[in-house]
Amino acid sequence: MSTTSLPARQARRPSAGRQLAAAIALAMPAMASAQDVAAPDSDPVALDQVVVVGAMTDEVLDREDIELTQAGDLADLFRAIPSVQVGGGVGLAQKIYVRGLEDSLLNVTVDGAPQRGTLFHHVGRVSIEPELLETVDVQAGPGEATSGFGAIGGAIRFRTRNPVDLLQPGRDAGGLLKAGWMSNAGHKASATAFGRLSGDIGILASFVRVDRDDYEDGDGTTLRGTGADQRLGFVKIGGEFGDGHRLAASYEVRREEGDFGARPNWPVLEGEPLFPVEGERRTAVLNYGVAVSDALELEATGYRTESTFVQDRFDRWGRYGADIDTWGFDLRGRWRAGAHRITAGIEHRDDSVSSQYLAEAATWQPWAWDPAIGRFEEQGRLLGVYVQDHWQVSEPLLLSFGARYDDYDLDLTTYGGGTDSDGVSLNAGGRWRLTPELTLNAGYAEAFRGKEIGDAFTLEQRPGRLTLSPTLQPEQVDNTELGLAWARDGVSASAVVYRMSIDDVVLDQLYSGPPPQGGVYYENVGTFRSEGVELRAGIIRGAFSADAYYNRYDSRLNDRRIEGYEHIALGNSMGDNWNLMLGYRPDDRFGLQLGVTHVEDLDDVEVLFRDVELGYLPDTQFVDKPGYTVVDLFARWQPLASDRFELFAGVYNLFDRSYRAHASVADYTAIPDYELVAGLNEPGRNFRLGATVRF
Repeated sequence: MSTTSLPARQARRPSAGRQLAAAIALAMPAMASAQDVAAPDSDPVALDQVVVVGAMTDEVLDREDIELTQAGDLADLFRAIPSVQVGGGVGLAQKIYVRGLEDSLLNVTVDGAPQRGTLFHHVGRVSIEPELLETVDVQAGPGEATSGFGAIGGAIRFRTRNPVDLLQPGRDAGGLLKAGWMSNAGHKASATAFGRLSGDIGILASFVRVDRDDYEDGDGTTLRGTGADQRLGFVKIGGEFGDGHRLAASYEVRREEGDFGARPNWPVLEGEPLFPVEGERRTAVLNYGVAVSDALELEATGYRTESTFVQDRFDRWGRYGADIDTWGFDLRGRWRAGAHRITAGIEHRDDSVSSQYLAEAATWQPWAWDPAIGRFEEQGRLLGVYVQDHWQVSEPLLLSFGARYDDYDLDLTTYGGGTDSDGVSLNAGGRWRLTPELTLNAGYAEAFRGKEIGDAFTLEQRPGRLTLSPTLQPEQVDNTELGLAWARDGVSASAVVYRMSIDDVVLDQLYSGPPPQGGVYYENVGTFRSEGVELRAGIIRGAFSADAYYNRYDSRLNDRRIEGYEHIALGNSMGDNWNLMLGYRPDDRFGLQLGVTHVEDLDDVEVLFRDVELGYLPDTQFVDKPGYTVVDLFARWQPLASDRFELFAGVYNLFDRSYRAHASVADYTAIPDYELVAGLNEPGRNFRLGATVRF
């Protein structure tokens, strides 16, 4: 019998502003369309939308941003968002980091449906097709009580397109055909049909196909195991039903398959095998809203997401599969009483994660801890109750305060045992308009997170060993922000400083410790602290625009800088980064955009503390993260003076730089016995051409 947990062993132990004005606007009262049908966490409605806590670092991407850049994956989407970095190279392995915290610590939703759990810690947790998106909202850091469960690092809200919004004026039916080509390396095609069923009620159906070959990095090296075939189907129906009722229902199926390395986010050396992988996500969402009166609005969202991942390790235990099933609901009401805007609600989520050997028993049993157990499962249940009030004290002063109660319950179904915890999170903030041009924004927010379901590929445990520390405590988070924003005559600027801490960080520190610890052992490992600053500036002059940002943060666990290999599922460190976006749009027919992103060196990052603690190494080691500068250029043209036909052209990484994103695992290959540990280089120069025909 094996003496080490199988998939856990093979995966873990090495063998050898938009314009700035948009962000400022989020801090101001705004009126949302009563016809919007959206998820509760995106705060749509006819009542005034006001966001105070952390508002100056929030960001919104709209459909125009997504189309202009021909975004094809997460890295493309968030390329110019200050607080967000994406690493991993290949789309399957991409992970999102907000202020250095991994997406497992974010509340990520698609039309209100949370994307939870980890199928395999060497692949990404979030999968989305940009073609379907209407907007992307990013909230950096803990926010208001409405942010959702476990929003320690913030929230990312993907909102899909609505059928009626796509119709041409005076039309009741229409369609979109899109095709795109990428020099490095692949092509994409999509077909979307939409129509009006009655009044403002519409239906939309979309199919997207993406075929990618292995890409080349900036050195001209083809990175094996980076190609994939993706298929997506999406159906959505809904709209305004009259008398203040709104309803939307959607169903999405996303499939991806390809041949990848044993660890898809690491390079595959020449001669190493590639393993077939299949991944799928199915998400169903139902959104309902009703305006009971001018002062009261009710909303409800129900959802279910099923995700699967299968890897065929034909050299060892054969096919191994992982599944995550999440369902839940959010019920909330918004009440306007004088100077107060109050939101209150309740939400519930039920998570189930499982993994299992899928080959014949004779193939996998020699690798298993216990040949009698070939399937492993955990279940989690969460309940939250929240209230948030926005109080317009006077014309220049808006105050916000709220509270949230969360209850977490985790069952280790296969091995027995579990843990439960509950707690209250408070927040308070204010926006004070000092002058018509100058606004002060301050906020304090707490977040609470109990233990949730674990990584599917590490559920198996040696008999008699523990997965959870008997003294495990929930995580307690607090975040403080202070910002100033100034805007006048098309010129804007802001500065935000923040400080966040997480007490009692829950983490599996890679390798097993002494008995009774298992190969995967979650315990409280100390305190995480992050301090940072974001500076932004923008200007619009006629057809020309310019936006710039500078972002710096320092993230440490117990005063040690974090790194994406040793601190997987927690976070990663990046160098200071700068971005400049220059735009030229003389009319609605034509637009140009130039983006320059610079990331500074991050050298002498001390790593492998855990390996020293366990006696694998005598001393800690150091790795470097070299800096890089990347230039991107995009153009959009309507040659027929209407959106019936549009052409898009662009080039990512114009100067063909060879680099590894700081959000990827650093390069450990110079350290003996860690020659396999490194993140993938990002793609080199990539020309993109696209065309859209609207019927």
